[in-house]
Amino acid sequence: MATVVIPPAYQGATGGATEVEVEGSSVLECLEAVDKLYTGFKALVVAPGGVTHHFVKLFLNGDQLNGPEALEARVAEDDRLEVLSAIAGG
Repeated sequence: MATVVIPPAYQGATGGATEVEVEGSSVLECLEAVDKLYTGFKALVVAPGGVTHHFVKLFLNGDQLNGPEALEARVAEDDRLEVLSAIAGG
């Protein structure tokens, strides 16, 4: 199973889980699998248009995924998908 690393800002949505192991062959499938366990998680990462929110960065095994194809990137069984969120304050 792939591991999805949850940023601190989104751990409320995952009941405090920092990492979630899921089945999925793409980044989007992995995010949807997390959402099945923790409803609302995907909406924090993916905008209604089917792309990541502008303040979210995705890393697969340490390599940043960029562009609209980021959600389509292939994920293998032992991969590590890190979700990072920028926090703005004022």
